[in-house]
Amino acid sequence: MIKNVPPMGWNTWNTFAENINEELILSSAEAIVSTGLKDAGYEYVVIDDCWALRERDENGRLVPDPAKFPHGMKYVADRIHAMGLKFGMYSCAGLMTCASYPSSYNREFLDAETFASWGVDFLKYDYCFKPLTADGAGLYRRMGLALAGCGRDILFSACSWGADNTHEWIGSTGANMWRSTGDITDTWESVKDLIKKQYGILPFGGVGCFNDMDMLVVGMHGRGHVGLKGCTDGEYRLHFAAWCLLASPLMIGCDIRNMDEATSRTLKNADLIAIQQDARGARPYIRKMWGTEEDLPVIIRQLADGDIAFGFFNLSDGPANMWYTADDLGVPEISGKVLIGKELYTGEEVRAACGVLSALVPPHSCKVYRLRVVNK
Repeated sequence: MIKNVPPMGWNTWNTFAENINEELILSSAEAIVSTGLKDAGYEYVVIDDCWALRERDENGRLVPDPAKFPHGMKYVADRIHAMGLKFGMYSCAGLMTCASYPSSYNREFLDAETFASWGVDFLKYDYCFKPLTADGAGLYRRMGLALAGCGRDILFSACSWGADNTHEWIGSTGANMWRSTGDITDTWESVKDLIKKQYGILPFGGVGCFNDMDMLVVGMHGRGHVGLKGCTDGEYRLHFAAWCLLASPLMIGCDIRNMDEATSRTLKNADLIAIQQDARGARPYIRKMWGTEEDLPVIIRQLADGDIAFGFFNLSDGPANMWYTADDLGVPEISGKVLIGKELYTGEEVRAACGVLSALVPPHSCKVYRLRVVNK
């Protein structure tokens, strides 16, 4: 499968972990449709770890836990497909999955055929319990080869957490997206850390193999498996905007059956999703205020229609006067052009004054704009 824009969907892990079953998956899929998330672009329903029995069957095949999935995975996939959605599952490159269930180590071709026969459209492939003597790049290449020949288009989501210099070899594996970080938690500190981890690796993502900053925690509010402290709605807005501008896949992690209005508005922000899904696929880049201030990144991305996605992100604990010149965006004063646009959460109109964009940004907050180049 060739994926030209980052995927969007929902994954069970952040909220439910091992507490999954057929009813949860299907009711969550129904919620994607009924809440308008499907119309906003979210299409994958992904079951993470803990779906299988602890042992394979007599033919060596993976077996869904009948207590959790009494009708089997083909039934679940068919129901999800009937809603106009796509179905995803989970396995692991090591000796066991992260929760100690059977993995696909040395069974890649058999498991790829099994997933294809069930109607799977997406495979998240983790990295736990990898033997020290095994080559991670080789393991992911093997599964990439197996998926490519299984007879079904299955999006390959490589989840090696950026370990073992993933960025150097992931593009050779056939993966469509690659996890560049450790696991996210529902805390401000985690969101901030994952953004800052992107500073040196943005050139290694893009069309064909998107840089995955892990699943969204928007709307969890401290509930669920990775809930911990929770974040404010403002922190969730910054989190979502950063993932969109940095072209990360958007995989929702909250219980979408019980979203509050603020969560729904953030997750369905059409202006930000349009940036994340931009057809040009230009890589984003980051500039730090004064060249050194890591807690004040400016994130920029050129778009297919000539617009510029632009964001001031204040990761610090105090307010910040942030600014950036139009000249540095490629629009010098002498060009006879000027930048105008709007802020994508408030709708506020903006215009570069004297060739400078500026904003007072509260702590743990952002100002994100779609800018257009026009004649003065």
